[in-house]
Amino acid sequence: MIYLNLKERFMNTHEYLKNIPKVDKLYNIISADTIFQDAPRTVVIQSIQVVLEELRKEILEEKKTAIDIRESTIIKTIKDFLFKTLQPNLTNIINGTGIIVHTNLGRSVLSSEVLKHVSKIASHYSNLEFDLNTGKRGQRYSIVETLICFLTGAEAATVLNNNAGAVLIALQTIADRKEVVVSRGELVEIGGSFRIPDIMALSGACMIEVGTTNRTHLYDYESAITPETALLLKVHQSNYAITGFTASVSIKEMVELGKKNNIPVMNDLGSGNLVDLSKKGLMYETTVQEMIAAGVDIATFSGDKLLGGPQAGIIVGKKIIIDAIKKNPMARALRIDKLTLAALEATLRLYQNPKTVFETVPTLRLIDRSLTEIKDCAEKICKSFKSFNLKNLNIDIVKRNSKIGGGALPLQKLPSYCISIVSDFVSPDKIDKYFRSQTPPIVGRIENDQFFLDCRTILSDEISIVEEAIKRFHRIEKND
Repeated sequence: MIYLNLKERFMNTHEYLKNIPKVDKLYNIISADTIFQDAPRTVVIQSIQVVLEELRKEILEEKKTAIDIRESTIIKTIKDFLFKTLQPNLTNIINGTGIIVHTNLGRSVLSSEVLKHVSKIASHYSNLEFDLNTGKRGQRYSIVETLICFLTGAEAATVLNNNAGAVLIALQTIADRKEVVVSRGELVEIGGSFRIPDIMALSGACMIEVGTTNRTHLYDYESAITPETALLLKVHQSNYAITGFTASVSIKEMVELGKKNNIPVMNDLGSGNLVDLSKKGLMYETTVQEMIAAGVDIATFSGDKLLGGPQAGIIVGKKIIIDAIKKNPMARALRIDKLTLAALEATLRLYQNPKTVFETVPTLRLIDRSLTEIKDCAEKICKSFKSFNLKNLNIDIVKRNSKIGGGALPLQKLPSYCISIVSDFVSPDKIDKYFRSQTPPIVGRIENDQFFLDCRTILSDEISIVEEAIKRFHRIEKND
């Protein structure tokens, strides 16, 4: 009996493998489809081969049946695979998480004015490293240095590809093989396992920890200073906050201590901020201008968080230190590219008019978005579903809180309105997966076994897309 079963299984496997259509035949069928007529032959052939190879593997593992090797089934599998292959991997998504500066979703959205400038620069030659006055080679950071200094009050500035690089090159330039004093409460780790101690070690500096996790005093810094001390470092706590029995040293106190001992002071601001958010009823967040006015020698911050621009690392401070950083060989390895530079300049120019900056910079606009506008967005999306009256699916508008994200104001809650989608038969995880499978994908959040789409971060031109996705979900849920 065992022998007969094994023989039957072998015969089935052999027959399945034998009946797999030839590559040429499949290519002729698929390339005749109007959707794939313009697809490159090599891509179509490669897709067929990948699908067939996987099919053979699963046949040998006895995971396939006669239905799976039907020509129509195979063709559909190839078409699905080919369609995905021809789509860009980096694609737009709709952010329904309520997190405005979402690290995983590309952080800040750029304004239309910025995009126009980037497109113009990208489609033509530019003066990226060409001095139009002298007709000789120029420096790319000079494109934005004067503008950054004007906005922040700094003596000098330079830009790199991200803030981690900015911190790294500043530490290496100032304190290679020397000591850097930093509070234990500021040895942060942010997204992507970026840790201050790791960056410190990579820079060649020797980290001297002072104080405790929750309390650091001025005398902690004073007692740690030695002839080998090259820098006093203060780090923004980014995406967390220590509350309760705490103590920290102000930047003013650190600057005074630095001047007294002829030691420069550096402040890694993380998100970076050029406007007073407290004027909009939010928690206070130190601005770059205030840090410069306080006398720090060097400050670093990101271009793509609270600033609302592209990913970039901005360094501002004393000219003598900035000049040394510019000459560091690492500056070339970490340099900013022309499209990022174009986007950064265009974003910074929006800050030249403080009266309109909360309207022209999308990140600030979403932070300042009114509850009335957010609720209106939620009502527009839900309006057409009132007539469905499906007993097994509940779609409601509920009040919840959004977050700024990007390590900015971690304790700040932004009141918002969300669309709650609950099904008697479909789990929140499956609802989440359904919306992520849409074109474009829609990303929400799950709380207390409910799926939410937070309307604070759903843009006005995305409302109809979300509405259609929910309609399709209605039909799927109803059929189930």
